[in-house]
Amino acid sequence: MTPSTADHAQMSVKEFEQIAHHTPETVTLEFINGKLEVKHVPDGAHDEIIMWVADQCMQSRAELRLYRERGLKVETYRNGRARPDGALAPRGHFANHGEWSDPGGVLMVTEVTSYDGDTHSRDRKEKRDGYAAADIPVYLLIDRDSNELVVYTDPRNGAYKARRSHPFGATVTLPDPVAITLDTDELKNYIS
Repeated sequence: MTPSTADHAQMSVKEFEQIAHHTPETVTLEFINGKLEVKHVPDGAHDEIIMWVADQCMQSRAELRLYRERGLKVETYRNGRARPDGALAPRGHFANHGEWSDPGGVLMVTEVTSYDGDTHSRDRKEKRDGYAAADIPVYLLIDRDSNELVVYTDPRNGAYKARRSHPFGATVTLPDPVAITLDTDELKNYIS
């Protein structure tokens, strides 16, 4: 049996953090499942979707903020580093954090799929599993390929035990601790 990349990481977390720290702002790096990954620059519709999520969250729960591209320590023993499109946490939660935060206190992470070749493994598998391993209660995947919201909940033993999908246009209530209802009809405007 061939060892997984996680068993033989390309580099240490410390080496990754040094590289990521010195990378120009035009490039975003992540360290998922022992691999260095480049996060693609989002398109305009991607940005609109994240702003839509942020607006919905603030309108429903003014004490929360959706932090964009917040560096989080994920995966088992926090050996991964991810920058979700959005991390929902109480206002001021990250005030005294460095570049990479422990995910404790994050209520939800959001990813919007990109139109690139590795979105399937990155957003639908690797990041999902990293967020579950970090015990983030809700993972909201806005999947532009299937035109649906996928809500993952109940993280246990490194995996989300519940998965519900909803087509764009549906009214979706995100479970506790998020407790926000999303009217997703607007998302139809942002699909190709």
